[in-house]
Amino acid sequence: MYSYSKSLEHLATHKYYDNKFKAAGVKVLPGEYYASKDDIMITTLLGSCVAACLFDEEAKVGGLNHFLLPGEDGDNSMSSSSGRYGMYAMELLVNHLMKLGARRERIKAKVFGGANVIKSLSTASSVGERNVAFIMMYLKQENIPVCSSSVLDITPRKVNFFPQSGKAFVKQLADIHQSDVVAQEKRYQGKAKEEIENSSGGDIDFF
Repeated sequence: MYSYSKSLEHLATHKYYDNKFKAAGVKVLPGEYYASKDDIMITTLLGSCVAACLFDEEAKVGGLNHFLLPGEDGDNSMSSSSGRYGMYAMELLVNHLMKLGARRERIKAKVFGGANVIKSLSTASSVGERNVAFIMMYLKQENIPVCSSSVLDITPRKVNFFPQSGKAFVKQLADIHQSDVVAQEKRYQGKAKEEIENSSGGDIDFF
C-alpha cells in the first residue's frame, strides 16, 4: 500500500543552483525520485539504470525517478518496498504527482537510460535491457503515453528535466565520465544486494 510518509524516505534532498541553465536544481541519486510543481530543474546521471520523467502539462507538475532493477512479478518483499526497484519507484512518483494536482489520465512520460556500461560483468547487458523492457511495459499497461525516449546503447546519460513544462535535455557523456557512472552503479548494486540479503523476503536475481 502506498504511504506518503514512506515515500519521503526516497525523496531526493540534494539541492543546488545550475549556472548553465540558470535554475535551481535537485539531483536525484539511484533509488531516489523528486516531484514538484515549482520552476526548477531535476537532474540525474544514468548508466544501466532508468529514469522515467512523468508530467501533467495542464497541472504543470512533473517528476523524475531513478531505479536499478524492475523487481519481480508477485514479489512483495524488497522489490516492492524500495526506491531501487522500478515497480515501487513508479508507484512513488505517480502518487506524489497526483498529490501535487496531476491527474492520472493526463500524465505523459519521457524515458531515459538502460545503457550497457558495466563491461566487467559478463551478463551486464541484460540489466539495462530489462529495465527498459520493464518501464515500457509498465507505461503501456498504465496507459501513460511515451512522448520521447533515449535508451540502451553503451553510453551513460545526463538528464535535465523541467517538471512544469515537461521539457527534458539529454546529454550522452564522454568516456572521461563513464568510470564515475560505473562506480556509482556498482556501489548501488552492492547496497541493493546487501539490503536483500539482510531481509527475509524472496529472491532477487542480479545480472
